[in-house]
Amino acid sequence: MEVRAIHKYARISPLKARDVAREIQGLPASVAIDVLTFTPRKAAQLLNKVLKSAVANAENNHELDGDSLIVKEAVVDSGPVLKRWKPRARGGASPIHKRTSHLKVVLSDEAPEAEERTSFDLSEAAQSAQASPPKPSKKAASKEPVAAETEESAN
Repeated sequence: MEVRAIHKYARISPLKARDVAREIQGLPASVAIDVLTFTPRKAAQLLNKVLKSAVANAENNHELDGDSLIVKEAVVDSGPVLKRWKPRARGGASPIHKRTSHLKVVLSDEAPEAEERTSFDLSEAAQSAQASPPKPSKKAASKEPVAAETEESAN
């Protein structure tokens, strides 16, 4: 079952919040709360509140165990932009865009699907690189016929 919590109109730029949201995707909820607690960014504080709210929704509304929940999605969408103006020299003005975000956290009690490879093995990459010889570059391939044509025309 999926449980979600949403915080709309958060006063943070979506670009800044998305970096933090990517960190917690796929983690168990308890681990994600620990990660957000010790991340020194404003987005981490806001996402931590949303995540705790989603866990509380799961426990109180759907009678799920909070320890078995996994962060299925942590999405940050852009909200409306507050447009302001700053006075500048010689009677001019510059725009100021105060961006807002919609934070959404989806928790699931089902285990995520297993991926093909969970970690990158360096020895496998080295073996595959040795098995196939390097291909010649396009520049080298394009120069060879030109050199052959000039030799033939000289004869």
